[in-house]
Amino acid sequence: MTEQLKNLLILLAAIVVVLILIILLFSGKSHFRRLLSLFLEEREDYEGGSMEEEAVPAKQLTPTQRRRAAVEEAPQKRTSEPIVEMATLVRKSDDRLRVIESTGQVRLVDEYYELIFVTRKGQKLKIECSAEAYEKVPFNQQGSLTYKRNTLVKFKYYEDTVFN
Repeated sequence: MTEQLKNLLILLAAIVVVLILIILLFSGKSHFRRLLSLFLEEREDYEGGSMEEEAVPAKQLTPTQRRRAAVEEAPQKRTSEPIVEMATLVRKSDDRLRVIESTGQVRLVDEYYELIFVTRKGQKLKIECSAEAYEKVPFNQQGSLTYKRNTLVKFKYYEDTVFN
């Protein structure tokens, strides 16, 4: 075997070893890649604890605890001034306790309405609102969202403007 052929085989073997290392280190479920992603990008599964922690199911939490958890996890701006952003409504959620008295009187207690918007930058905003605004804001309609401290002020879209 000539010296050039030996060098070529060594070079090919080195390329194969490097490719195998790249595949092992950067494959989807690699521990190295998970560690690397901590430093390179924000990932929800690493925020607020490890992935192995099991969360308490939402049905076991009281409405007040659910609201506090939602407020704690939302990375929204906390200013006293109204904030205006272009956003699209993607989800509505409500939490109501209906009480029926022995007299037949029905009343709602501890009502909570929440609209979840996605901004142009991809950020999710969880905004509290009134029952009227909850009903009026349409899904998948892009518009100008004005909110103040996680509470809806108004949502202005092409056909209408909804105030809280």
